[in-house]
Amino acid sequence: MIKLSKVFICLSFVFIFAGVASAQEFKSLPEPAKTGGKSLLESLSLRKSDRNITAKPLPEQELSNLLWAAWGINRPDGRRTAPTARNEQKIEVYAVLQDGVWLYDAQNNRLQQVLPSDVRNRYAPAGVTLLYAADVKDDFSEMYVGSVYQNAGLYCASAGLANIVKVSGKNELKGMLPLKKKYEVMAIQSVGYIN
Repeated sequence: MIKLSKVFICLSFVFIFAGVASAQEFKSLPEPAKTGGKSLLESLSLRKSDRNITAKPLPEQELSNLLWAAWGINRPDGRRTAPTARNEQKIEVYAVLQDGVWLYDAQNNRLQQVLPSDVRNRYAPAGVTLLYAADVKDDFSEMYVGSVYQNAGLYCASAGLANIVKVSGKNELKGMLPLKKKYEVMAIQSVGYIN
């Protein structure tokens, strides 16, 4: 009798956890455009920080392109658009949107909701604010984050979007995001249409 009740309890936990996993909200993104935009040299000449950003949301295609440029997969072996030492890929990119905070899942080209609240008022008005989290104990984390936000900045220059990278405000959601152990938000980047 005891063994049967243990099996029932274990199965109950399996069903409960399966229900929690299926309750997570995912948002598929359109396939990112990998051609078009301005040339690299033209984008470099236009790349700059610009606080004059509107809060108008970006279309899903633009968001997909931006996230792919920043930290997407660009090779069949799973390597990314930004480098990391030994291909460790110790970066997480979160998108702060009007319908919550979402973790970018490059492997499946989708967003996973991690916070359902609209927290955009914690940051400067923008179509999207990207949060870059990395392992603070890794000596190379700042370099990784810099590569990712520069990719996003070059995409913005190429697509005619404004962006600004900051560290002020990086702790606005401290304790609210499901960050991996030893991970912290190291920089934020607001992106949107030029006001």
